[in-house]
Amino acid sequence: MTVHSQWIELNQPHSAYVHVPFCKHRCGYCNFTLIAGRDDLVDAYLDCLELELIRQLQSPRLVKTLFMGGGTPTHLSLPQLERLLSLLAKWLPLQEQAEYSCEANPLDCSLEKLLFLREFGVNRISLGGQSFCDAKLKLLERDHSGQELIQAVETSKSVFEKVSLDLIFAAPNETFAEWQSEISQAIKLPISHLSTYGLTIERGANFWGRMLRRDIQELDDDLQLQMYNYSIDRLVEAGWQHYEVSNFCVPGFECLHNQTYWQGNPWWAFGPGASGFLPKLECVEPRWLRSTNHRSTTQYIRRLKDGISPIHEIDELNFEQVIRERLVFGLRQLVGVDLLQLSQQWGQPVEGLFEPHLERYLEHKWLILEQGRLRLTRQGLMISDSLWPDLLGD
Repeated sequence: MTVHSQWIELNQPHSAYVHVPFCKHRCGYCNFTLIAGRDDLVDAYLDCLELELIRQLQSPRLVKTLFMGGGTPTHLSLPQLERLLSLLAKWLPLQEQAEYSCEANPLDCSLEKLLFLREFGVNRISLGGQSFCDAKLKLLERDHSGQELIQAVETSKSVFEKVSLDLIFAAPNETFAEWQSEISQAIKLPISHLSTYGLTIERGANFWGRMLRRDIQELDDDLQLQMYNYSIDRLVEAGWQHYEVSNFCVPGFECLHNQTYWQGNPWWAFGPGASGFLPKLECVEPRWLRSTNHRSTTQYIRRLKDGISPIHEIDELNFEQVIRERLVFGLRQLVGVDLLQLSQQWGQPVEGLFEPHLERYLEHKWLILEQGRLRLTRQGLMISDSLWPDLLGD
């Protein structure tokens, strides 16, 4: 086996993301790749997803993590869901002890549908709940109540050992006391994973126009920081592990699929707007390709039906760019990055690649180096987004 073929073998993907773009409606803060009120396109989407799986994979590929995201996969009817799950079972069969996640909307979490997912191998449910507060849910334009979210968690736990929940903080006019209540409620529930995201109002979302009209406004930065710090302190105090910038878990219940991204490992991606990260095969020097499918569901369908690749954007990364990303994405994990291991991958001490920034960040105590591992300090965690551009070499 040549060095190049060994490199190809070592970088084969063992994870896959499948984007299901359909939702009942689009929430006010959302600018994700989805399509609302067009259930008439689901069957055409499934036809084209099958075409994409065939063309990209050519033969079934064993995976150790599989993630169905959206959109809302559970928005599909049972017959449509059965077809989707059957396609994935054929083309992306699971290894033993694999993690198979599915995002779900609380109102879709009937016992029948959850049992149906489990029958096809899904073993982790991720609930996009966002809040337990009815007034906040109304503001966010969610379609469920706080009580319905609690019921969805309890029903999900009756079927799955691994139940994850997403919550949003820093909604317009939200108080610190209200966010404290959200965290307290989450801790009481039988979940094993919690993701907390500060609300960002981005172009393309309905909230963007409302913000421009001064109908709503983002919370003060200091209050947002106070909410984030409270999340960390309260959850860690309750025995949870803060293992990634925005993610917490009961020890042993980390999201394995997301660790694929944070550790810089390759993955397949299918569906509108899905982004994959794969080694480039037709080259002597190591190269990686980051590709993103067309965000429009109708364009995705049209392209595949016409025999055209659904990929809309593609970036080729050289080895240095990949090493830089492995440090930055790895630092999102609170355990940090093993610099000796990264140096072995790079072929020489990797520290020099990140100077003078690395030395400065250590001096400011934004990063700490202990026993060969580089990781964010609590102070660095608060400003981490501002550190990444220098380390990426932007």
